[in-house]
Amino acid sequence: MTELAPRHYPRDADYRDNPVSRLAPAARFGGQPILIGAAALVIIVLGIGSIAGWRAYTGTSPETDRVMASRQMQVRATQASEQLVEKTKGLEATQQESIDQLQMVQDQLATVRRLLAAQQADTKKLSEQVGSLTESIDGLRQSFASARTSDAEPAVRKTYRKKAVRSAYRKKGKKSSG
Repeated sequence: MTELAPRHYPRDADYRDNPVSRLAPAARFGGQPILIGAAALVIIVLGIGSIAGWRAYTGTSPETDRVMASRQMQVRATQASEQLVEKTKGLEATQQESIDQLQMVQDQLATVRRLLAAQQADTKKLSEQVGSLTESIDGLRQSFASARTSDAEPAVRKTYRKKAVRSAYRKKGKKSSG
């Protein structure tokens, strides 16, 4: 690579002795910064033109795509939030129904407990009554047994009479059937 010789201006005398200044871009291109600026401007204009041409050719632009995508995301987010609200309302309704049913069951349980307590009280009362009746019957049996032992002879006559009455009924039944 050949090195361009720097032009000698009165100020350049300071730069000749300094090796770092020899590598500076202004020193390399000399007095042509206008040309560099113009080339950069042309490159930028061509880039913008090519982007504009590409957008015009394809008919789409990233900005509109982004706007459409953001709107779709907003719509989806709105739909999702509406669905969440609906599901939440449904859950609230279901929870309220469950609470109402639980309250009914608790009321029924309290009623059943009261009825059971009343039934148990009645059963206890009846049990006590049966016990007193059993005692009364035992007392009557004992008194009847003692009365029977003291009056044994009339009891024999009663059994004899019962047998005689039974046999009389049997005889009548045989005559009427035959």
